[in-house]
Amino acid sequence: MAKEFMKGNEALGEAAVRAGVRFFAGYPITPQSELPEYLSWRLPEVGGTFIQGESEVASINMVYGAASTGVRALTGSSSPGISLKSEGISYLASARLPAVIVNMQRGGPGLGSIQPAQMDYLQATKASGHGGFRMMVFAPHTVQEAVDIMYEAPEYAERDRNPVLILMDGCLGTMMEEVELPPMKELPATPCKPWTVGNDGTTRGGHMITPIYPEAGLESNNKADGLRTKRWEAEDVRVEEYMVDDAEWVIVAYGISARVARQCINDLRAEGVKIGMIRPITLFPFPKKAIDGLDYGRVKGIIDLEMAIPAQMRDDIELQVCRRCPVYEYGRSGGVLLDDETTKAAVLEIIKGGEQ
Repeated sequence: MAKEFMKGNEALGEAAVRAGVRFFAGYPITPQSELPEYLSWRLPEVGGTFIQGESEVASINMVYGAASTGVRALTGSSSPGISLKSEGISYLASARLPAVIVNMQRGGPGLGSIQPAQMDYLQATKASGHGGFRMMVFAPHTVQEAVDIMYEAPEYAERDRNPVLILMDGCLGTMMEEVELPPMKELPATPCKPWTVGNDGTTRGGHMITPIYPEAGLESNNKADGLRTKRWEAEDVRVEEYMVDDAEWVIVAYGISARVARQCINDLRAEGVKIGMIRPITLFPFPKKAIDGLDYGRVKGIIDLEMAIPAQMRDDIELQVCRRCPVYEYGRSGGVLLDDETTKAAVLEIIKGGEQ
């Protein structure tokens, strides 16, 4: 297939259309705004529906309604906007409704900065909303990988009847790269699934879509969710390991930070430093086995590299390391980006300190 030069947000939108998404509701917020802007004209071209809601709260509830009919539904926002959507995301999970959510992260907390950051890891993987529900969380590090994940995300959401979150940052959303776009999926114009609401407002098969259950039914659903999470951990973990076979130092990084980490590793390898990287592609389920399986007779330390201060992924790393080696962290935050030179210098300082 021919490659196209596209901005990250726009490539996400095109991938969603080709994946069969036919409904989007959202509200503009930097650095995510090009996603709804693109879909505002692209979705009508394929018979889909675009709505700019009056707020993030309204938008996520529109997604709830669309998902109830079986239509592949998408919403996107950035950091504080995702916080406003959190109740609706929890209701989607409770009602067993599939949807795809994009968080193009910015600096925080609060209104924070409109510049790129990675400060929503804890929100995405630990507390996307009330009630203890879990979602699969994907973290692409290139525009191409974002396209590939978006193309698959509705399938995961429908398989599990659960929301799926794609966690990115403003760098990936606004940068332009070559991408190879996937083919258009051919889906029924009127989705007919046993759990959907009918076109006339009735339900099929007597099924009622509701986020409210009697206590016994709710506990039964919670148990099923727990088993589903274990299945994710057994079957759906995605991770890239880069030069870890002989590494004495290992960087753990995701998203845009992993690109900086890769350059740092290449430069340090040229200088004789044995260093590698573990890159989580699924932040949840977290790639526990990749970290647990390192040779701790050889590995002297692990460095958590994030655009967040304090580092948010560190707790998950330390749980798997289990004190078998030191865990360090380096990052920038509040919209200050990692760069190759200062990151390399910081990593070298950690290594020298750890070897003394």
